[in-house]
Amino acid sequence: MLRNLSGAQPNDAPLQTQPPLASTVTLGAILLFVGTASSVLATVVQRALLGNAAVDRTLEIALILNIAVILFGWRRHQDFRRDVMLRLAADDRARALAAADPLTGLLSRRALTEQGAALIAQGERRNKATALLVIDIDHFRTVNDLHGHAIGDAALRQVADEIAAILPSGTLIGRLGGDSFAAALLFDAPYADPIERLADQLCQRLAQPLVVDGRPIQLGASIGIARSAATIGAIDTLLRSADIAVAAAKSAGRNRFMWFDESMERELSARNETEANLRIAIPQQQIVPYFEQQIDLTTGRLRGFEVLARWEHPMRGLVPPDQFITVAEESGLIADLSMAVMHQAFQAARDWNAALTLTVNIAPSQLRDPWLAQKILKLLAESGFPAQRLEIDITEAALFTNLSLAQGVTASLKNQGIRVALDDFGTGYSSIAHLRAIPFDRIKIDRSFITTLNTNSESAAVVTAITRLAESLNLPVTAEGIEDEAIEARVRALGCDRGQGYRYGRPMHARNARGLLAERRLIDVPTAAEPTAPTEDLRKAG
Repeated sequence: MLRNLSGAQPNDAPLQTQPPLASTVTLGAILLFVGTASSVLATVVQRALLGNAAVDRTLEIALILNIAVILFGWRRHQDFRRDVMLRLAADDRARALAAADPLTGLLSRRALTEQGAALIAQGERRNKATALLVIDIDHFRTVNDLHGHAIGDAALRQVADEIAAILPSGTLIGRLGGDSFAAALLFDAPYADPIERLADQLCQRLAQPLVVDGRPIQLGASIGIARSAATIGAIDTLLRSADIAVAAAKSAGRNRFMWFDESMERELSARNETEANLRIAIPQQQIVPYFEQQIDLTTGRLRGFEVLARWEHPMRGLVPPDQFITVAEESGLIADLSMAVMHQAFQAARDWNAALTLTVNIAPSQLRDPWLAQKILKLLAESGFPAQRLEIDITEAALFTNLSLAQGVTASLKNQGIRVALDDFGTGYSSIAHLRAIPFDRIKIDRSFITTLNTNSESAAVVTAITRLAESLNLPVTAEGIEDEAIEARVRALGCDRGQGYRYGRPMHARNARGLLAERRLIDVPTAAEPTAPTEDLRKAG
């Protein structure tokens, strides 16, 4: 069995044309045959002609043995020659296998690297630049999760065919591994437009649904492009630069292409530093809950808080979520971060007035965990926070990722008395079918619509449509991002029953939230008496 793709073994000796011992014996037998055959044959001829010549029996035996040894050597030579030919053929097959990706038939990463280096050298001789495109397929993991690896492999083969059909002949096309492809081609250095047109065509084509085994598969492509230059010439450097550009394309929203520039490398370095610091910050509880007030728009009473994550960095101070949440999601740390913040929030709020609720956001990736409900219930039990006071916000993106799994998780949560809200409604992929598939307790309208409600007719139309839909489904509505009295009045008139935003105060640390509640006598003291509901004086002045 081959131990590596090239077929070369670490201890292989050079191929020989003949085993040393067999060659020596055969050569000696031939020389001996030449020496003895002449004498024996001469004697045999004399005896045949004259009838009186005696044959030396020793020479006869030597001649016969020589002939046998020569025949044996020839047989060994033929066997060895056949073995050499078989081994050479096996080496050729191994090299062919190493050069081709077994799934798609494109070049392997190793072959692409080797041939890419030769292409760069060729371009330098012809005064041309080399463009290297790294093509990363969006949402491929979802395909594997929903349909299995067999469908995923078939989808990758179709993607490979689409890429090969778009790129010009002579382009080096390979699969780097997983759902990542690469292509290298030459172009005239001053004119990059043809490369951008090809990248745009790839993005548009790969965004079209594929049909695999009768199933519609929705993918996409994020493409990073690097070009050879005086400072970027090695193929490995081009690959790394294109990978960095892919990451930038994904961060910018996916399904697009981006050229590499040095600022991306600085951003990547900063991102890696953030990830490393997060791995320290989460277990040290530097990521803490902040609490944003949620107000009853009819009575003005405080109804609860939304829990938001803030990073209290020992050197940088308070870090806003837009500087670390995305990194946490991309690095797989979001689940640990979310659980840590939830645990702190539950402990802080367990003795707050029983009429006050907590709303917690769940990242889309967390809904892929079938044990999510059990993990949340464990936190509730450990902290002593009642499940009936908890509301879980699920975004539209989470439903698009895996609706069936989201149904199972939300059913487990609701069975324990936890309410479930659809967050950021109107920004993603939700439909009435989703609202019917999951029995939500509330709809939350995204702040991007609320903040522009009185200045943008499209935002006003969206908010109006959502409130009417919610009314028809008998679902209460929370308006996020209320910043002034005019917006508050407008969303109240449209039928929103709760609101949150800067009009009611900035998100606050647990200490400040507790101080606010203590002033209004909303910290429950253990007693046999029933807890009192929030009163009219809870309204936070804008």
